[in-house]
Formats: sequence, C-alpha cells, structure tokens
Amino acid sequence: MEAHGEKGEEGAGLRITAQLLKASSGQFALDSILLLRLRGRGIADLGCLGDCAHLEWLDLSGNAISQLGPLAGLKQLAVLNLSRNRVSSLEPLGSCESLQSLNLAGNLVSSLQQLRCLAGLRRLESLRLRDPLGQLSNPVCAAAAAYRAALAEALPGLKAIDGERVSGRGSELFQLCRDLDGSPGAGPGPAPPRAAQPWVQASFWEPPPPRRSSIIEEAYKQFGEALQECRELSRRADDTIAQAERALSVRADPGSFVF
Repeated sequence: MEAHGEKGEEGAGLRITAQLLKASSGQFALDSILLLRLRGRGIADLGCLGDCAHLEWLDLSGNAISQLGPLAGLKQLAVLNLSRNRVSSLEPLGSCESLQSLNLAGNLVSSLQQLRCLAGLRRLESLRLRDPLGQLSNPVCAAAAAYRAALAEALPGLKAIDGERVSGRGSELFQLCRDLDGSPGAGPGPAPPRAAQPWVQASFWEPPPPRRSSIIEEAYKQFGEALQECRELSRRADDTIAQAERALSVRADPGSFVF
C-alpha cells in the first residue's frame, strides 16, 4: 500500500511524515536513510525531514516547496535537487556544511543577494539556477546579464555553474565557446557558402610518365640474352635427343622373340 503524507493547510500540498519517509526509503529508522527520492509528490511542507540525520542524497524536484527550514539539520547532505519548486529563501542551506551539488533551477531566486548564504559552504562545487533543456530558470538569471560571472566571484569554490565548467579541467572549452559566440564576426546566421575551389591543380592526380633508368635497361638486355641462350640450348637438346633415338632404333626382326 502506498504511503501518503499529511495534507497541508487548506489542501495546499502534502506534508512529509515519518511514515512517508520510511515507505519511500524502505528503512525502519529515519536516521538510517542515506538516499531519498521524493520527486513530484506534491509536497509543500518538509515536515520531519530534518530527522534524517545521515541523509546524503535528496531529490525534492517537482513539488510545491517554499520553506527549507527542516533541511538545516542535514549536516551530511551532499547532493540536493530542488528544481521546479517555489523556493526564494535559501538561508537554511547555509548549515548544510557537506553540500557539494545544488540544483535550484525553476524556483523564485530573484537576486544574487539571496545566494550569499551559500558562501560558507566550502565543499559546494556545482550550482544550477538555469536548465535550458528543461526550460527552467530563476528571475535572477534574467535580471542580471552577467549573473554567472558575479556568482563565480561571490562563490569562488564553484567549479560548475548551470552545468558549465567555470574552473578546473574542461573550463577552457566552455570559455572558448562563449568567446566564439560573442565574437564580432558572429552574425545572426551563417554566411552563404562560396563556390567550391579545387585544392590542387588538375594535373596533380595524373600519374607521371614512365621513366626507365639505365639499370632497368641493362636488366632488360641481360634478360633478353639469357632467354635467347635458353632457346638455343633447348634447340640443341632436341637435336641430340633425335640423333640418339635414330642411333638406338633397330628394325624389328620378324623371326626373333624377346622374352
């Protein structure tokens, strides 16, 4: 039987309960839960989620969450997915000292000031506020044209912003792509193709005329002489065999018998 959370006030959404957590994780004790997937459950209240003291991986995407208070007690939480919710205040996340990856795409973060509380998270390496593939974003992404540069400056420990490497191995490739996109020669569309031109001259692929060196000429001459000598030897051998056959041939004597 599927476990359900409690209805929130005015039926706005579900509230996480111990029964829901145990049923979703298969654990009998909340502090034994290490991984929890609660995607798209219609959750609005995190309830007793903070009792999962050893939780390391948490997916809360696709819900109706706006308050993150219970997450402040998750000291071992390393990966958190809050995409497609209603989050605007991130203060409780400042206590998640083990947090390494945070997905906030599709929420209500409207200014970089709201992200200052993450500056103390020394292990935070990946932060996502925008997901073009999922068509998810935050108001801050539209309000600040260079929000990623400002974010990288405010949180220097970040290695990836919105899925793009900003430091470490691979960051040079993303920077090169951005430079190419913003170069003066990059117009609204590709330039019309020019007529194809041959790479080499027309005679390049033609085989060169045959050249016979003196060594080859001498070899041909010696081969011809050897062939002529073989023919002469063959003729002499035929003559010798014919003479021998005539000398050895005897007339058959009709009155003699050979046993």
